[in-house]
Amino acid sequence: MTQHAMITGGTAGIGLATAKALGKQGYHIVLNGILEDQGRQAVAALKEMGIPADLFIFDVTDEAAVLAGFERIKAKFPKLDVLVNNAGGLGGRSRFEEMETGFYRKVMALNLDSAFFVTRAAIPLLRAARGASIINFTSNAGWNAGGPGAGIYGTAKAAVTTLTRALAKDLAEYDIRVNAVSPGTIDTDFHANIKATKPEVFASWKNNILMKRLGQPEEVASVIEFLVSDKAAFLTGEIIQINGGQDFL
Repeated sequence: MTQHAMITGGTAGIGLATAKALGKQGYHIVLNGILEDQGRQAVAALKEMGIPADLFIFDVTDEAAVLAGFERIKAKFPKLDVLVNNAGGLGGRSRFEEMETGFYRKVMALNLDSAFFVTRAAIPLLRAARGASIINFTSNAGWNAGGPGAGIYGTAKAAVTTLTRALAKDLAEYDIRVNAVSPGTIDTDFHANIKATKPEVFASWKNNILMKRLGQPEEVASVIEFLVSDKAAFLTGEIIQINGGQDFL
């Protein structure tokens, strides 16, 4: 029977690299994003590789949109074997004293609410798969609270760590494993603005990494590929750091 893997925010960067990695393992990819043109390009790229994929455009921070999106997913697929809650982001920078409530809520919604809304909606499909796996995304910032202006992002990612462990406890009886990856500095469009405006700062970041280089999206995708496989069948509630030793310096 065909296995299905849903990836939120999967139309570019680590999400798309994960779609390609899982697609090569035989998964039918259920791709989510908010930019339709980018999504169609991602699906086309996957299909060129011989990977079957479907695109579902909806905003994972919007509860109603998630529920409506999953009605469409449930109508097409009988189960989900893998859910990758990849959607998230910095959302900008703000120190706490000047932080507007709207900014706070936006960052929390993008990183925490999205994982909750999507996972809750996906559980019936994951239960139907028997032996499903959920992968969440936390971050180095969830451990070190982030740099200047990124404190609320770090707070949201720390909450994702706890959510991951709580879900692992809650869903174990259904044979659903829940783990998370915690990427360090990965060379993706996440850092496109500073890479374009302050290339010297971007280049200096490797000095804070033990391995003296930035990570690549495929290096995160390969860990996710392992975590959802039978080789990781006895792993749940774990947070895997993928940072080249960044936390050591």
